[in-house]
Amino acid sequence: MHTLIDPLRRAVQIAPQKVALVDSSTEISYASLWHRCSLLVGGLRKLGAGKGDRIAILADNSHQYVESYIAVPAGSMVVVPLNTRHAMPELAYALKDSGSKILLTDRTDLGELSDLVDHVISLPDDYESLLATSTEATLGENPDENAVAGLFYTGGTTGASKGVMLSHRNLIANALNWLATVPQSADDRSLLMAPLFHAAGSNGILAAVWMGASQIVLSAFDPKAALDLIEQHRINIALGVPTMLAAMAEEQHARPRSTGTIEILAHGGSPIATEVIRRTSSAFPSAQMIEVYGATELSPLTTVLMNEQDLVDDPRARSCGRSVVGCSVSVCDSTGNDLPCGEVGEVVISGTNVMLGYWNKEAQTAAVLKQGRYWTGDLGYLDASGYLFLVDRSKDMIVSGGENVYSTEVEEVLYQHPAVLEAAAFGVPDDKWGEAVHAVVVPRDGQKDLDPSALIDFCREYIAGYKVPKAIDIRYEPLPKSGPGKVLKRELRAPFWGDSDRAVN
Repeated sequence: MHTLIDPLRRAVQIAPQKVALVDSSTEISYASLWHRCSLLVGGLRKLGAGKGDRIAILADNSHQYVESYIAVPAGSMVVVPLNTRHAMPELAYALKDSGSKILLTDRTDLGELSDLVDHVISLPDDYESLLATSTEATLGENPDENAVAGLFYTGGTTGASKGVMLSHRNLIANALNWLATVPQSADDRSLLMAPLFHAAGSNGILAAVWMGASQIVLSAFDPKAALDLIEQHRINIALGVPTMLAAMAEEQHARPRSTGTIEILAHGGSPIATEVIRRTSSAFPSAQMIEVYGATELSPLTTVLMNEQDLVDDPRARSCGRSVVGCSVSVCDSTGNDLPCGEVGEVVISGTNVMLGYWNKEAQTAAVLKQGRYWTGDLGYLDASGYLFLVDRSKDMIVSGGENVYSTEVEEVLYQHPAVLEAAAFGVPDDKWGEAVHAVVVPRDGQKDLDPSALIDFCREYIAGYKVPKAIDIRYEPLPKSGPGKVLKRELRAPFWGDSDRAVN
């Protein structure tokens, strides 16, 4: 049985003075990391936080973020990473829904958020003061691998986001799956450049800690800063989303750095264009490119495509790769029967990485968790060698720049505008983001001069920028509908996707 403290416990045993974390302000050894985590738990308990209490984080990446990610669950509490790109109503909902007791944040414009928790701890000032005045707490007392370790909020088909409950067992399984896929050692130096509020962004943290490796923390992604850190610290592993890799490749081609130490460039969150693979491989010829597929509900790692740079002219380059050792991938019909190779069905996952469920949402949990298996909502097929190919989504979801956007989240905001009668949002191909959010709106009678740019500005008030439509078409006839009255989004999407063999990008 393992909990989140076990990777750190091993690192302290094998390499106490090894550098664990580096950010713009400091270097921290593994012995110091253990000490600081125990002080943080002691400080949170002094503020009244106890077993099972939720501790939210709203901040850019930092060594304090990584400490909190480990320490909060190690103290039998639940970490709640909040998306820094979310609008105020979305953040308020997550705090209310989770019932978070304490908020750790580097934001100063909190508005109503500060009234939704018992305590706000500013980063880094209040945080460091808390540690300075705390006494050490014992980490990993009464371990329970099935206890909730983290609540990760993701979008929802009903508009409201859902808190994905990941247990210690889930997150430990993910770390072990990653180590089985990408063997690591204490000599590794990993770059944390993706936002840590994503389960994918924090994907490699525990694996690196378990091996006693060093992690360099980039506060917010910038391709110039990322390349400077790779050169300065001789980084050999980095994980991001395709848009990050594309930006880094452009920067490296324009202003080359010494990046020959890079051995692994892993990416996930959305499919990657073949041209981006070529340009990234050209910019970083020493790197093996690895594509990962998964979901927050899967902790998140599920499949990997190894040596992607060597497959650009191979049909497998359009796949998500094969399952990692700790989970099983099936393609099923609507009754749950496995389909033969080559037949399209819903992608279904089983394994120790499958979430516990959605926080306080039993019906939505039951809709996706059936007999211990997670129904992803992705449509695809397996080939004879076990490679998974995605062709569409059964869920009404868009993946833009590695971020999930549920159409209903966008549509609910558009329907709040007094001039809108009907609205439909969907994804269209985009060279930079993979998919871009696009909307079609039917105005109410008498609203002949409805301005798309005004609707876009209206959306910005209520939802995160990446969810706001990049473009809105005004249509003066009803949206196409099925017999029961459901909007036929396939008809609206079809002109944008042309004769592509799949409707995900």
